[in-house]
Amino acid sequence: MPLKTAGIEEPTLNLTPMIDIVFLLIIFFMVGSQFTDEERRVEIRLPSTSETIALTALPDPITVGISSSGSVSLDGEAIDSETLAQRLAAARENYPGQAVVLRGDGEVPYQSVIDVLGASKSAGIENISLALKIRPPDSESR
Repeated sequence: MPLKTAGIEEPTLNLTPMIDIVFLLIIFFMVGSQFTDEERRVEIRLPSTSETIALTALPDPITVGISSSGSVSLDGEAIDSETLAQRLAAARENYPGQAVVLRGDGEVPYQSVIDVLGASKSAGIENISLALKIRPPDSESR
């Protein structure tokens, strides 16, 4: 059985790919800097507009709560439907796509829900959602 008598080869580091990448980066930045110099030489007057558009996204939906007695609250403050319509109209002026989430007790009178929906419509709000809690299916109902 032949035995290896030669010494162990030392690992070597091949620098050719790394040098290629460095040269490519140098060329990239040289060409890129020439383009920015060209842009600076040309005098351009940018157009302007008088209309400003908000750069932020729409705010969170406004949550309107209805208790089991039928009282309406906005941000934890009890209000009537006329004040609700005014506040919703003010919110819609600031953000035309303002959304409203209606959270009502399960035992709430239906007329109270209709009053809030009417106040939202009179404020011009079109994006109205009804909040609900999904119950897991009961094993007895199967």
